[in-house]
Amino acid sequence: MKIGQEFKNIELKIDESKSLSENDLKGKRIVIYFYPKDDTPGCTVEAIDFSLLKKKFEKLNTLIIGISRDSIKKHKKFAEKHNLSILLASDESGLVTERFGVWVEKSMYGKKYMGIERSTFLFDEKLKLIKVWEKVKVKNHADEVYNFILESS
Repeated sequence: MKIGQEFKNIELKIDESKSLSENDLKGKRIVIYFYPKDDTPGCTVEAIDFSLLKKKFEKLNTLIIGISRDSIKKHKKFAEKHNLSILLASDESGLVTERFGVWVEKSMYGKKYMGIERSTFLFDEKLKLIKVWEKVKVKNHADEVYNFILESS
């Protein structure tokens, strides 16, 4: 996704019976953040930080959605364990992570593998992409996103 592109023909699976599409999201700013895996240290901190700021984001007419390739079942356990209040969407098929360009080759200890590059996307009320944070560092990231929206309101 590039700046100026619209959120179209994308369905975000929230649970077994609920998905969100552009019709459900129009009229609000949408923060979509991609993270590698439920219940890992960095991903947990990021989800908790966004959850702690959820009410402040809501006052700015902004919805937060975290996405990984974990299953809905894993998302539910993760959310319950850490008392998360944000929405978590499951992308087990990989279609959404591919479309956003965050499924990339990574390297750890010299070993190459495919994984999610931690990234955040901000859409305006008309669902046009207005800001992207790539290769996100977890510390203070939720605050950074909140402050950007606050300053641009």
